[in-house]
Amino acid sequence: MTNGSGPVPPPLRGVDRAALAAGLTRRLRDRGVSVDLSAAEGFVRALAAQPPSTRTELYWTARISLVRRQSDLAAFDALFAALFTEAGLGADPHARRRPLPPTGTLTAVPAPTAPAQHGSGLPWATLPAVVGGSDHAADAGPAVPQRMPTAAAGLTDVPFEALDDEQLALLDAWLGAQLPRLPTRRTRRLAARRSGSRAALRETMARSRRTSWEPIELVRIRPVRRPRRLVLLCDVSRSMQAEATAYLQLGRALVRAADAEVFAFATGLTRLTPVLRRRSAAAAMAQATEAVGDRFGGTRIAANLHALLASRHANLLRGAIVLIGSDGWDSCPAAELATELARVRRRAHRILWINPRAGAPGFRPRVASMAAALPYCDRVLPGDTFAALRRVIDAIADCDLPVRGPVRTTA
Repeated sequence: MTNGSGPVPPPLRGVDRAALAAGLTRRLRDRGVSVDLSAAEGFVRALAAQPPSTRTELYWTARISLVRRQSDLAAFDALFAALFTEAGLGADPHARRRPLPPTGTLTAVPAPTAPAQHGSGLPWATLPAVVGGSDHAADAGPAVPQRMPTAAAGLTDVPFEALDDEQLALLDAWLGAQLPRLPTRRTRRLAARRSGSRAALRETMARSRRTSWEPIELVRIRPVRRPRRLVLLCDVSRSMQAEATAYLQLGRALVRAADAEVFAFATGLTRLTPVLRRRSAAAAMAQATEAVGDRFGGTRIAANLHALLASRHANLLRGAIVLIGSDGWDSCPAAELATELARVRRRAHRILWINPRAGAPGFRPRVASMAAALPYCDRVLPGDTFAALRRVIDAIADCDLPVRGPVRTTA
C-alpha cells in the first residue's frame, strides 16, 4: 500500500477522469487483469464522488473499482507502483509480501472441529479483524479482510447421503444466501407507473388541478405484480431418509423468504408451515420431526395428494408453483397418481418434481408411478446435492418464463 500521508502526484491533478480510467484499464488488461466496462465506469463515478487527495485513497478507489479477483492483486499493485510512485508501492497486507518461513520451522496444527464463526453460511469466510503475532509494523493505511472458502463451499457436489448432521445444518444458512428473485404473478389491481401501457383518466384529471385543470401530465397505470405462492410437498418416507432433512431445509428457506406452504407426507399428510417459521433452524427441524408421526415409513403419494385436494388447503394450489420432493416410489396405483396430479395440474401454475435419483447418469423415469407423473410435470430436477438444490432455486425463478415444449428432465 502507499503512504497515506503523501499527496497525490501533481500530474494527476487536472487529468480527465475518463482518460485516466481508460488508460489504467487498458494497462491492466495488457497485464492479464480482467476489467469489464462496468468496472471502468464505476471507477470514474468513484473519482467524481470522492476525489482522492492521497495516493492511498487513489489506490483503494482504483483497487475496489477495477479488481475483482485476488489473483489479480499482484499485477495491479505492480502497475500502480510503476505509475504513481517512484519508490514503488508495497503489497497489502504485510502477510502477503512477507516471505514464507523455512520449511523446517513449520509445525503441524490439527484442524479445528468447531464450525467457523464468521460467514459459516456464505460461500466464503472472513478472517478476524485483529491478527496477533506480527513482527512487522502496522500498515499506515486501511486494510480489508481476505475471503477464504468455507466448509459449505467444499460440500457443493457431495451427495446428501454422505453428509452428517453438522454438515446438513450448513444448508440452512447456505440456502438463505442463495434465494435470488422469486417469481411473481399479475393481479387485477392497477397502480400508477411511469411505464404503464394504459392511461388513467381519474388520476390524470386529479393531477390537472395543479395546472389550472389543464391535463398536461398523463398518468399511466399497469397491473400490480405480487409474489407467486410456492407449495412444497416433501416425501419423508424411508427411501427419502437421506434427502428429507435437506428438502425441509429448503422448505424453511422458502417459508421465511416467500411465505411458502410446506407439507410433509409418508403414509399421511402433515402441514409444517407454522413450525418452519421459527427463527432457530435447529428448533424448527426438531419440531418438524416431532410433528411428522409417520416419518421414515411407507409412501402414499396419490392418497396424500387426494387428501390435500379435499382439505381446506386446496385453494393454496391455485396459481401456485408446486414442488414435489420425492423419488417417485408409491404404494398407490400409478393410475391414481396420474389422476390426482391431473387435478393439481389444472390448479397450479407450474409443477416441479425434485427427484434425488434424477442426478444419476442415464436416469430415466422407469418406475411406474414416476412415469405416470411425468406428463403432468413441467420439469423433473435432481435434488441430491447442494449444487442440485441451487439449480432447483434457479428453476423456481425461471417460472415467470413461458413453458415451451415437453417436460424436461435436468440431470
